[in-house]
Amino acid sequence: MLPGFHITLGFSILYLSLIVLIPLSALVFKTFTLSWEQFWVAVTAPRVMASYRLTFGASLLAAIVNAVFGLLVAWVLVRYKFPGKRIVDALVDLPFALPTAVAGISLTALLAGNGWIGQLLEPHGIKLAFTPAGVVIALIFIGLPFVVRTVQPVLEDAEKELEEAATSLGATRLQTFTKVIFPSIAPALLTGFAMAFARAIGEYGSVIFIAGNMPMISEITPLIIIGKLEQYDYAGATAVALVMLVISFVLLLVINGLQAWQRRRGGA
Repeated sequence: MLPGFHITLGFSILYLSLIVLIPLSALVFKTFTLSWEQFWVAVTAPRVMASYRLTFGASLLAAIVNAVFGLLVAWVLVRYKFPGKRIVDALVDLPFALPTAVAGISLTALLAGNGWIGQLLEPHGIKLAFTPAGVVIALIFIGLPFVVRTVQPVLEDAEKELEEAATSLGATRLQTFTKVIFPSIAPALLTGFAMAFARAIGEYGSVIFIAGNMPMISEITPLIIIGKLEQYDYAGATAVALVMLVISFVLLLVINGLQAWQRRRGGA
């Protein structure tokens, strides 16, 4: 039995302060050592702006792809029985267990010009490694489990009686999915999308190997921050990190708002 509300709340606030609030406060306070002009120059430099576009654009695209195919994988794992199902189910969790650097090196070895896949694609003018496309692929790899593991239990708990009722009333499979199944799993799908998106924004280890890290082309924002830290430009690094934090927070608020709207709509 947990202790009373006040004690539990106090420990929760203390824990969150130590783990989340104090580090984020340090980030903000360090940024305040810059003047507004210095801050603006640091966060709007052409190289930094290019990294924003790549980081958030690739993260958004990867999260959208994961939302579609993550739902498909979860559907297959829940609704069908086939040989090797347990192996496929275990492989979904592989990006969780695999060190991100190992994932990046493995993807690079596969997609580079001399890799198993890259050597087949490059003669046709398709280059994936050391390009923004490689960044998207790496982010898809590390984000897929978030969608699958979020949607899977909701599909398992879905009431099949509603599907049978819709079918008995003459609904097609597509109508049953769009009108009965999808509204019930939409909040979970949005949650998985948000988690995959948030994970992709801060990803570093798997991306730096496959991106090529070319300024203005395939350089992600976390690498910009690392570079500034190595140059002892701590204020500049925290300024760029603060921009990422604010944008990420706003986007997650929007996604949470959509989730709440979807739940109200489903309960209406």
